[in-house]
Amino acid sequence: MKTAVLIKQVPDSDEVKMDPEKGTMIRDGAGNIVNPLDLNALEAALSLRGEHGGSVTAVSMGPPQADIALREVLALGADEAYLLSDRFFAGADSWGTSLTLAMALGRLGPFDLVLAGGKATDGETGQVGPEVAAIMGLPCSTYVSSLSCDGKYAFVRRTVEDGIETQKIKLPCLITVLNDMNEPAMPTLRGKKKARRAAIGVFGAAELGLAKEDVGLAGSPTRVVRINHPKIARRTEFYRGRELDAGFERVVEVLRELALL
Repeated sequence: MKTAVLIKQVPDSDEVKMDPEKGTMIRDGAGNIVNPLDLNALEAALSLRGEHGGSVTAVSMGPPQADIALREVLALGADEAYLLSDRFFAGADSWGTSLTLAMALGRLGPFDLVLAGGKATDGETGQVGPEVAAIMGLPCSTYVSSLSCDGKYAFVRRTVEDGIETQKIKLPCLITVLNDMNEPAMPTLRGKKKARRAAIGVFGAAELGLAKEDVGLAGSPTRVVRINHPKIARRTEFYRGRELDAGFERVVEVLRELALL
């Protein structure tokens, strides 16, 4: 079974910063990690390789430093990794990202299965996986917490708001996973040494046959036009000593205003 895993390098959640003018994320100087749910997708791919044989290919779109994330994925057991990096890819929304990833998968494939995390911690859209599937014409299942394959079909359990759904999907297909799918493994020393020496393929817009106006910010139909930072303010009233009775009356008044009494 030939499986592809979509990987994204994201900033540590407490270090996300936005450019207020461009409406894009500032990645320079931020600590970066592999998107946690993508590691669950990778672990699922490695498990399927152990059962059915085949290979696991990691694909990521990002700046040159995303090479670090891909080497971590190689250390965990992926067979090969490819980075989609080009200045024309910068500022892409979920559609621009999905188009680029889909073109790369088409060039590297065909794949029996494409796996991705349910969402990324920086964007939280959950759109890239389904959009890649739509572009490639693949059946898609999301919010998957359990996965097995028999070589012809994928059998999944989806965790949705009103319970659990089960699906049987003909391969090839694309599946996005949740964090309760599995427990990602830790890289081994041997894996780290192998990843350090591994060659990572790099594709730009030209290699993927993409025009610069179709990718990145230019090819993105959605834009962040304004960024607002919420201001948290608290108005506090203090009542001491002989003022306590008035304070109790004020508490009752506020609770009545809030329809809590």
